[in-house]
Amino acid sequence: MKLTKRIIGLTLIGILVGVVVYNTWFSNSDENNETSGEGIFVQPEGVDIETDEIEVGEQAPNFKLETLDGEEVELADYRGQKVFINFWATWCPPCRAEMPHMQEISDEYGEDVVILGVNATSQETNTDKVSSFVNELDLSFPILMDKTGEVNVRYQVLSLPTTYFINTEGEVQIPRHVGPLSYDDMEQKIKELD
Repeated sequence: MKLTKRIIGLTLIGILVGVVVYNTWFSNSDENNETSGEGIFVQPEGVDIETDEIEVGEQAPNFKLETLDGEEVELADYRGQKVFINFWATWCPPCRAEMPHMQEISDEYGEDVVILGVNATSQETNTDKVSSFVNELDLSFPILMDKTGEVNVRYQVLSLPTTYFINTEGEVQIPRHVGPLSYDDMEQKIKELD
């Protein structure tokens, strides 16, 4: 049992070292970031946050971020509503693919389901790309700018996109989903949420 845990631990360390080396090696190339499709999030330097695993049934950790327009938004403000917290970046092809579905859900369900698009701003080359992307897709749900990467780290976002599903009591009710969601996937999650 101890040997198995040690092997798993060493494997995970090896993977993390590989991700850091890969991202360090390619961090200077906008072209590689935009077309790689890897969707790997790297914890920003200097960000030291408690990162206990967020379990189903626990209160979603509150956060306060500015929108693309400079308005301050706090997760706690949405208590009483179903919330999807979607972590994404413009350089992540799967994120780009699911965003139109997020907008469709936002349009169809209105205030019954809140979509909070948390942009990994600390991983973007500049915020103009975020603005251009949002305008291109005519996204109307709140786009929150995680400039320091703290919220991404607190929510243990290791790859993008990652989505958390919060019920009306503010609890994580469904296990987080890593990877893109289709419209049908999102509708299924809405039905599961209280």
